[in-house]
Amino acid sequence: MRAVVQRVSRAEVRCNGRILSKIARGFVVLLGVASGDSEADAAHLVDRIVGMRVFADNDNAGKMNCSLAQVGGAILVVSQFTLLADTSSGRRPSFTAAAAPDEARRLYEHFLSLVRSRDVKVESGEFGAMMEVEIVNDGPVTIILDSREK
Repeated sequence: MRAVVQRVSRAEVRCNGRILSKIARGFVVLLGVASGDSEADAAHLVDRIVGMRVFADNDNAGKMNCSLAQVGGAILVVSQFTLLADTSSGRRPSFTAAAAPDEARRLYEHFLSLVRSRDVKVESGEFGAMMEVEIVNDGPVTIILDSREK
């Protein structure tokens, strides 16, 4: 499972001109589910993301010392199978490493439920839909996580 985590001051997801969800301060998580991923991969990433200390504190010259919970932030999760692209040959990416849609949806929903169980406000896009994602990256801070790199 791969995640691109961006610290944002605000973000929203639209589908067919309609706002599906939006958050203020927090993280946008672009989530790609790979073939062979499991609930353990989702749990590993949720633990890393929710505990990640990349928000500035007020007491230490703005150093990144605070977690999402400490700043009252939210998470907007968007499924993105293109994170599993293989660009090693040719100019057209291959997505054969991505999980089959039914399995990817199941693990995406599991990921969302795990975040919710951590008392974090969670919003999401629409699985499998063509979406517009508006992100105001704060910093910018962007971190790439892969559950297979434990």
